[in-house]
Amino acid sequence: MLPGWLRPKGASTRLAVDVTFLETRTACPTPILPDGFPLTRMTGSDVVPLYRALYAGVGQEYCWWMRRSMPDQDLADILHDPAVHFMVLRDSSGSPVGFYELDLRRGGDANLAYFGLLSQAMGRGLGRMLLDHAVARAFDAGSWRLRVNTCTLDHPHALPNYQRAGFVIRNVVSETWDVPDEYVPERLRRL
Repeated sequence: MLPGWLRPKGASTRLAVDVTFLETRTACPTPILPDGFPLTRMTGSDVVPLYRALYAGVGQEYCWWMRRSMPDQDLADILHDPAVHFMVLRDSSGSPVGFYELDLRRGGDANLAYFGLLSQAMGRGLGRMLLDHAVARAFDAGSWRLRVNTCTLDHPHALPNYQRAGFVIRNVVSETWDVPDEYVPERLRRL
C-alpha cells in the first residue's frame, strides 16, 4: 500500500510507464572532476530545501514527483542518514548544476536513488562523469552491486547512459501512476 503522501489529494493524471531496473557489479575508477566543477557531499540542516530545488529542477520535465510530495521530515530522515550520500555538483560560480543520491543503507546492495543534471549543464560530458563518480563511490564503500531504475518518462538518454556506464537491464515492469496534476509536465497533459 502506498504511503498517504503518494496518493493524490486533488486532481491527478493517470500515466502508464515502463520502469526499467538495472544493475552493475563492476567498479570503475573515481573520475577526475573537471576544473571548476566541485562535487560535495551535502549534510546539515539546510539539505532539504537544496535537495527539493535540485530534484524539481532536474526532474520537472520528466515527471519526477514522488519526492516532491514527500513531507519534509520524511525527506530529512532519508537525507540525514549517514548511509545516504546526497552529492551536489556545482559550477565555477558555485551554483548547483546536478546531483545524485546514493543509498547505501542495505549494506553492499547499493541503490542510485536519483541522478541528474539541470538542463543548462547538459551536453558537456558532466553527466557521464557524475554517473561514474556515483558508481565509484558505491563500490569504494564496499558495495557488491549498484542498482538504478529509469522509466519511459525520463530523459531519452537516461537508459543508454546507464548502459554505457556498465549497467545491465534486469527487469522491466509496466506501471500506472496517478500523478498529482501540479507535478505533471505540460507535454504529458496533452497525451
